[in-house]
Amino acid sequence: MDLGKIPLLEAITRRMSWLGERQSVLAQNVANADTPGYTAKDVKPPSFAELVSGTSARLPMAVTEPGHIEPVHDDGGFKLVSQKTSERAPDGNAVQLEDQMMKISDTTNDYALTTSLYRQQLGLLKMALGGSSSSS
Repeated sequence: MDLGKIPLLEAITRRMSWLGERQSVLAQNVANADTPGYTAKDVKPPSFAELVSGTSARLPMAVTEPGHIEPVHDDGGFKLVSQKTSERAPDGNAVQLEDQMMKISDTTNDYALTTSLYRQQLGLLKMALGGSSSSS
């Protein structure tokens, strides 16, 4: 059984991927806090419609002949956006460490909540299948 084909678990997994990528981008912002001319970036969150209409709703393309080209699948990449800021340092740097640290904290809390939800959904699935729902 492929758990990735369950829409709720697929949406949770996509959310965790987004949170992981966002944490990486925010860490780059903090690392470049002293780089002249650097503008902070963030990762655009997936919309609810994107999460609901994920890959499970689409029919996969079939390759019926050896000469057919394999379809290109979306790798789940997220769009980077530059953060708007009203303050810049004299060297042109637009990273505000306080804002970045708040976003990192929010992302960490969201990731913990999302993993907890994922774990609970797996427990419910195990219980429905007749297995143990206890976690170690």
